[in-house]
Amino acid sequence: MAKLTAVECREFIKVVVEKAEEMDVPISVAVVGPEGHLIALERMDNAGFITPDTAKSKAFTVAAFRSMSPRFPDGLVIQQWFKERNPQMMINASVFTGGQIVASGGCAPVFKGDEMVGAYGISGGTSDQDEVIARYARAKVGWAHKAENDTTSDEVKQHINEIYSKVGLKDRPL
Repeated sequence: MAKLTAVECREFIKVVVEKAEEMDVPISVAVVGPEGHLIALERMDNAGFITPDTAKSKAFTVAAFRSMSPRFPDGLVIQQWFKERNPQMMINASVFTGGQIVASGGCAPVFKGDEMVGAYGISGGTSDQDEVIARYARAKVGWAHKAENDTTSDEVKQHINEIYSKVGLKDRPL
């Protein structure tokens, strides 16, 4: 069984903070295991007081939804999926989990091979800024956001790509 270690999380956090400082965006970053339990959390100086909770909730949300379905590769898709179907259900899910459901940019699962080993969430900038920071750090430390052997059906990929297109991410096909 693959595992995401605290040492790996600290390296990811270090790169996230470097990029956030370069962009002058004080953020918080959280990394959780595949079951949504916290592995690491950091709040930069001057980041909003609510950003640590939001970052952890973003990571928890991705872990929870990605473990349910390949339809949920990141927070942007989760957010749009609920928006199109039942926005009230997302609010209910947040209430039922003690505020742990938050969907936005700047969060995605982490894979080792074909196994989801965790998820991360970044909060403090705009959704776009959080996403830019996340994608940069993920690439720099070599974290994969999808399984090595993608078994996602063409129908699901088409659905996800339609959502990306709706939210202005046509350059990000699954």
